[in-house]
Amino acid sequence: MANVIICSAAEVDFTESLKWYAERSIEAANDFDAEFNRAITQITADPERFPMCDARHRYFLLRRFPFRIIFRITNSEILVVAVAHSSRSPDYWTSR
Repeated sequence: MANVIICSAAEVDFTESLKWYAERSIEAANDFDAEFNRAITQITADPERFPMCDARHRYFLLRRFPFRIIFRITNSEILVVAVAHSSRSPDYWTSR
């Protein structure tokens, strides 16, 4: 099983989104956090099963929230580069 690293920019993406949900509903924030953790577990288990979004990145589409987790597979790691909102500037992360 590969080691997952969440880059600092993706951590900011996640934290800002979690904060946005928490300001509206603690339950929604908890659900978002649980969905994110479920996604990381599935990505870790079989990262190559997820579709490509460009030549080197794959994505996981969250079920209940409009976010994609963008990641790339390196030799022994999975690097999460973005927790990207599907409707807001969806390609902002491409320079990471």
